[in-house]
Amino acid sequence: MRHEYIDRYARLDSPVHRLPPGLKLAIALALVISTVMVPISAIPYFAACALLLLIVIFLAHLPFRFVALRLLTLEPLAGGVGILALMQHDGLLMLIRILVKSNLCLLTMIVLSNTTPFDGILGVLRSLRVPQLLVTVLALMYRYVFLLIDQSERMTRARKSRTFAPRRGGRWKTAAGIVGQLFIRSTERAERIYAAMSARGWR
Repeated sequence: MRHEYIDRYARLDSPVHRLPPGLKLAIALALVISTVMVPISAIPYFAACALLLLIVIFLAHLPFRFVALRLLTLEPLAGGVGILALMQHDGLLMLIRILVKSNLCLLTMIVLSNTTPFDGILGVLRSLRVPQLLVTVLALMYRYVFLLIDQSERMTRARKSRTFAPRRGGRWKTAAGIVGQLFIRSTERAERIYAAMSARGWR
């Protein structure tokens, strides 16, 4: 299955996409670990990492606007962690350190997810003898996130077709209602899926 928001460019035909999934996963993990461990004073290292990622994005034919929007979508996560650290530690250096490192790590994962199909990553995890339960949970998560997105899109379209020129406050109320209903339906679906799997001997 594919979805335009999740893996729109994961199956393109480019030199980066044709690389073995295991190699790409190993490079991404090594880049993330080294980014976390290298001190923030090593400015040339971070500049080289950013340049490397830009080159990979270019070789993979990924639109820079798409990557920037994905990074901007995840930016509140990095900013929230940075602000939390700033509240606990005195000094602006801690905030800069967290923002630089977290953005590089997020960009690495964005590039990896859009150059490697998820089933390829699961195949690498199986070959590495990762516990089968964890691989199964990841596969189920990937499978049903499409249903979750489709369900939210249908609910949003249904609400828009019944709403005419809503006020700004009404939009927030509508969005909160959709999120609540989506949570309830997702929980019910998860219980039905678990019951069906248990009836077939899955434990």
